[in-house]
Amino acid sequence: MLTQTLQDGGDSFKVSVQEAATGAPVVLFAVGTGGQPERHATLLNALAESGCMIVAPHFERLASTTPSEDELTLRARRLSLALDAFIEPSAKVIGVGHSIGAATLVAMAGAQMWLGPGRRIWIAPDGRLTRLALLAPPTGFFRAPAALDAVRVPVLTWVGSADSITPPIQTEWMASAMPDSVSVDVRVTEGAGHFSFMDTPPPHTTEPLPDKNAFLQEYSREICKFMIG
Repeated sequence: MLTQTLQDGGDSFKVSVQEAATGAPVVLFAVGTGGQPERHATLLNALAESGCMIVAPHFERLASTTPSEDELTLRARRLSLALDAFIEPSAKVIGVGHSIGAATLVAMAGAQMWLGPGRRIWIAPDGRLTRLALLAPPTGFFRAPAALDAVRVPVLTWVGSADSITPPIQTEWMASAMPDSVSVDVRVTEGAGHFSFMDTPPPHTTEPLPDKNAFLQEYSREICKFMIG
C-alpha cells in the first residue's frame, strides 16, 4: 500500500491506498483508537489479495476511551475526504472498521450518534457506503430513540466473547435495534477479545486466544467473502 498526504483545511493527514483494477470493490477502512491501519495487516493484505481497492486514513491516537465530538467529526470528515480524493464519484464503497472506527461508519451510513442526552454529534451521511463490516463496535452512541432508523445497508458485525470493552451484548442490542429491512449478520468468536482483530494490539494487553493467527486468517477470509457478496 502506498501512503499519500491529503489536506483538511489548514491541516494534513496521511492515507494508505491500495490501488486495484477499474470496477474492483472499494474498501474504506476506519481504524480504532490507535489510528494506524497497518496494525490490521492480515485483514488489509487479505482484502488486497482479493482484488479490492483500499482507502485507509491515518489518525492521531485518541487520548481517551471516550472520544470528543471534535475527534469523532474529524474522523468522519477525513474518511469522506479520502474517498473524494481516491475513488470515482459513482463508485460504491464497503466500510470496514474496528472499534471506534466501526461506530463512525455506522454514523456515516445514516445513524444518529450521541454522546449523551442533548449531545448529538452531527456527522454527514455518505451515500457511497453500500455495506458495513463492523469489528468490535461500541454501540452506546446509538441508544437514543430511532437513532438507527435511517441505516439502510447490510451489516456484518463481529465480536469476541471475552471482549470487556465492547461485549457481545452491545452488538446483539444493535442488531435488534436496526430496521427490520436491514440484514445484520452477527458473529461471536468464543474466547476472542477486543484487540484480537489486530495484528499489533496496544502494548501491555494480553491476548486471550490460544491461536490468534488462525482467528486473524479466519475473520479476514469472511470479511473478503462479505465484500464480494
